[in-house]
Amino acid sequence: MRAYGETIFAEMTRLAVETDSVNLGQGFPDTDGPRALLENASRNILEGVNQYPPGPGRLELRRAVSRYRSRHYGLDFDPESEVYVTVGATGGIAASLSALVEPGDEVIVFEPMYDSYAAMISLAGGVRRPVALRHEAEGGRFTFDPAELRAAITPRTRLIMINTPHNPTGAVFTYAELEEIAKLCREHDLIAITDEVYEFLTFDDREHVSPATLPGMRERTLSISSVGKMFAVTGWKIGWVTGPEPLVRAVRTVNQFLTFSANGALQLAIADAIDNEGVWVQRQRLELQGKRDRLAEGLRGAGFDVNVCEGTYFLMADIRPLGYVDGEDLARALPREAGVAAVPAKVFYDHREEGRHLMRFAFCKKDDVLDEAVGRLKRWGTAEG
Repeated sequence: MRAYGETIFAEMTRLAVETDSVNLGQGFPDTDGPRALLENASRNILEGVNQYPPGPGRLELRRAVSRYRSRHYGLDFDPESEVYVTVGATGGIAASLSALVEPGDEVIVFEPMYDSYAAMISLAGGVRRPVALRHEAEGGRFTFDPAELRAAITPRTRLIMINTPHNPTGAVFTYAELEEIAKLCREHDLIAITDEVYEFLTFDDREHVSPATLPGMRERTLSISSVGKMFAVTGWKIGWVTGPEPLVRAVRTVNQFLTFSANGALQLAIADAIDNEGVWVQRQRLELQGKRDRLAEGLRGAGFDVNVCEGTYFLMADIRPLGYVDGEDLARALPREAGVAAVPAKVFYDHREEGRHLMRFAFCKKDDVLDEAVGRLKRWGTAEG
């Protein structure tokens, strides 16, 4: 199992605390979600919703998830059998991979990849087949080579992991890119597991396309999302899996022995927010777009080459203009030298040279926190120069 990523995240957090650094390595907001959501959760707890909820999740939440998937994507899922509540999206990913991957099965992943994918594929006995997302010379966004994706498929390939909007590159897969993936799924009878936790955090009017909406994909796709990014409550750890009944049943069979259920009081509050807090979600998206621009401008001013970010919480920055070639070396130096912590992107790769020159910065922070980080980086850059 690849444990390197978790080690470096812990190290960066420790360094940030030891050096009193501005921590732009951790991907969580420093503000809370909608007031009504928080008040509803508190009321539910005080009114006694504190025991085990049903294993598949509160029906109120499953119905709310079903409604929003229909409302936003035109996908209809039976809340009784095709929607399943999990302990965060990470729990949904863990249960899905454990349920569907047998020892020796190959799983195609796009790298850089969220670190839990590697861990869970390994725990299931699967084999990762990474396909790189690379920075386009024109346009500046990250994308994949369809020929390289096709070449990664073998007779042992079982499924494809799709993360859009993508952490850490910020890429939002286009319909054409997703159709390249869907075509291979249909041709080779592959399952798709989609991580869509940033589905409402796309910028510059880019549209999130849920892969299950493509022809022939609903019946072979498990779509995973969560409340954490939707409503800026990442610590609540409530997620959901939607898909065809046979695949959801497989997830349910495994998950009942992993976590069994998620917090019922929070589930009820989330159900209400999904139906009634759309304006808050839209405002959050616009605010994050502004924060992305604020940090991108600051990083450029400090000497980084900043890649295009179409969604999520993160910017990827090229360190080579600063005279560095290894992001891990710079990530260890920045807290002590500049008072800023970030994450070296190569921890998200199996092929580490692909991301050696990149660092990931989180912009889901208060403006004064971003400004303080930028000021420190500029002073450091001036001193370095």
